[in-house]
Amino acid sequence: MNRIMVLGVSAGVGKSSFARNLSDKTAIPVYHLDAYFWKPGWVENSEEEFIAQQRKLVAKEHWIIEGNYSSTYSIRQQRADTIIYLELPLIICLYRVVKRRIIYHGKTRPDLGEGCPEKLDKAFLKFIVSTYYERKIKMSKRIEQFKEENPNNQVVVLRNQKEIDQFFNEVIVKNDLHS
Repeated sequence: MNRIMVLGVSAGVGKSSFARNLSDKTAIPVYHLDAYFWKPGWVENSEEEFIAQQRKLVAKEHWIIEGNYSSTYSIRQQRADTIIYLELPLIICLYRVVKRRIIYHGKTRPDLGEGCPEKLDKAFLKFIVSTYYERKIKMSKRIEQFKEENPNNQVVVLRNQKEIDQFFNEVIVKNDLHS
């Protein structure tokens, strides 16, 4: 695990927190795509700049890149050796999005660029609900393709908090053995 993509079925699944935690445990730097996509005031970065930034990131030897952004998935996928995919239940994702809004009310989350205070509206909640099951299918296909392209590629699918905790316990053990 040197070049890791952290993907998720939906907003609120825990991609950012998971990636930060993984970075803390492995000392591999983490990059949050939201911080590259959004400029202050929730203004979208240009597609050209967003692509160029990702190309710079993936050229590095060690990285954790967190975020879905399917339009630029192939940039990361070509260099990744590991995909970690979080697929928690829809109700958990919705709960976490609402909780995140409360915790970061009027503030910018650590995984976003400055000047993007946390917000939540009905349209975003509707987006999460309406795309959740379709994304499960698409992500499953992407993961299969990733495995088929290179048998050395590693895929980890985590579907609940118990599996996430167990994964981190195993990462700690592996790191202790290699220290």
